[in-house]
Amino acid sequence: MAVRYRRKCLVAAISALSCPAVAQDAPAMGRDAATVVPAPSTDTETAHPTRAAVTVNGRVIRYTATPGKLIIRNDDGDRIASIFYVAYVADRAPGEAERPLTFLFNGGPGSASMFLHLGSIAPVRIDFPRGTTIPPAPYRIAANPYTLLDRTDMVFIDMVGAGYSRTLGKAKEADFWSVDSDIDAFARAIRRYLTINNRWNSPKYLFGESYGTTRATGLAYKLSRLDGGGIKLNGIILLGVNLNHGIYQPGFEESHIGWLPSYAATAWYHNRLTDRPATLEPWLTQVREWARGPYAAVLAKGHDATDEERGAIARQYGALTGIPEQNVLDAHLRIEPGAFRKLLLRDRGLTVSRLDSRLTGQDNSGLGGEPEYDATGSFNAGPFGTGINLYLTGQLGYATTLDYRPNIYSRIQGRWDRSHIGPTGGRMPLANTAQDLSRTMRENRFMKVLVLNGYYDLATPFFKAEYDIKRMQIDRELQRNIRFEYFGSGHMIYTNTEEMPAFKRALDRFYDEAAATTASSPGQSDHADQD
Repeated sequence: MAVRYRRKCLVAAISALSCPAVAQDAPAMGRDAATVVPAPSTDTETAHPTRAAVTVNGRVIRYTATPGKLIIRNDDGDRIASIFYVAYVADRAPGEAERPLTFLFNGGPGSASMFLHLGSIAPVRIDFPRGTTIPPAPYRIAANPYTLLDRTDMVFIDMVGAGYSRTLGKAKEADFWSVDSDIDAFARAIRRYLTINNRWNSPKYLFGESYGTTRATGLAYKLSRLDGGGIKLNGIILLGVNLNHGIYQPGFEESHIGWLPSYAATAWYHNRLTDRPATLEPWLTQVREWARGPYAAVLAKGHDATDEERGAIARQYGALTGIPEQNVLDAHLRIEPGAFRKLLLRDRGLTVSRLDSRLTGQDNSGLGGEPEYDATGSFNAGPFGTGINLYLTGQLGYATTLDYRPNIYSRIQGRWDRSHIGPTGGRMPLANTAQDLSRTMRENRFMKVLVLNGYYDLATPFFKAEYDIKRMQIDRELQRNIRFEYFGSGHMIYTNTEEMPAFKRALDRFYDEAAATTASSPGQSDHADQD
């Protein structure tokens, strides 16, 4: 199988030697988009390399884009799934050092990886207009000046059931609907890719978004074990963090504390504050302190809080979030995200989005407990739904009889098993993969972690990300391996074109620092065990 892959890539490389440099506004592909290619079987491994180029900071990078499928097998050797991926591998001169390799995926759980793929750091990207609205088709997929291909090769992977990934043999989709079975499937796919493409010795990274951060942190530990491949990662990128699933249970106050600074940022953006500061920071630092100080203290008192204390909290809560004091009191000082999204701009007849609270929608009625829809979903549906099909079957010429599934949410319908067997071997009823990340960092003290946060993300709020990460029990030295970055965007930071230069700079710095750390270290310390 590896010989066939290399032969295909060699033929593609030879045929591409005469390809001209690619213009930034129209990335040309080496395959004629009109060429009819026989549709591959869903139960065989395939790879369809195509040559292209992109210009980053004045440098032309020639690369191979490869949509394909990996067959993963269980421990008995039975085929259980066909995993769809798209890889971007930059040309490497003979004798040049191994290039870093990053595996990327979205979350859900149930989402394909088309959002990260066509929205962020691949060599091509949907040409999003500036602002918070987007028109219908036609859409444009352009060469991406913010691509990370100047730092790392990339492999975008779709989870089983989503995208073009499907089950095989006797396996059922529901077999993969759990924290641990999903992690296991991704681990098998990554190992298979490394084997087929002879990339075992490349510096390796994971990039997960949303539920993908749960997957990435659990996967980092899974891969690091000897029976997981003994893969010691160089770094992990977490965008829209959600590691501790337990704190959202009724009766726990941390979720309400975690949402409050994001409510404040949203109220600031929509000019709903009586005394609006000029900038978000350092004002949000004060909001954080109030949330985990006076606000948390009164919540902890429960029925023992006096009316005077409750009134004082409701007034300050309203001053910080733009929600009327009486609404705060009526909600027992605990405003749920749906209620906040409905209340903040009710007098304007608008709602705010969960995934990006800069965006607004309009409900049929001003009444009700939460918005009818998420405006971000409306924003994303057109460009991503059209874009992924246009790009894969058009520009890349990938032939298939399958429909590309953006997600399988309706198929899962709340049946995802969120329990998790952590590093100690005990089963958590609700996963907290910060425990996996903590253990992985303690055993691999060179691994870097980048945490990317949108101020206007009400799905995975930045203060909750800080809570999950900063409560890992690691020493001061390891804490310095973690970097937090913040952006004036929502959950999908990259859809805000104005933030892409800063997004690219943060990632460049992360990869450069991770590479420097590895280069300056003669070998792994003896903190790791062999269990």
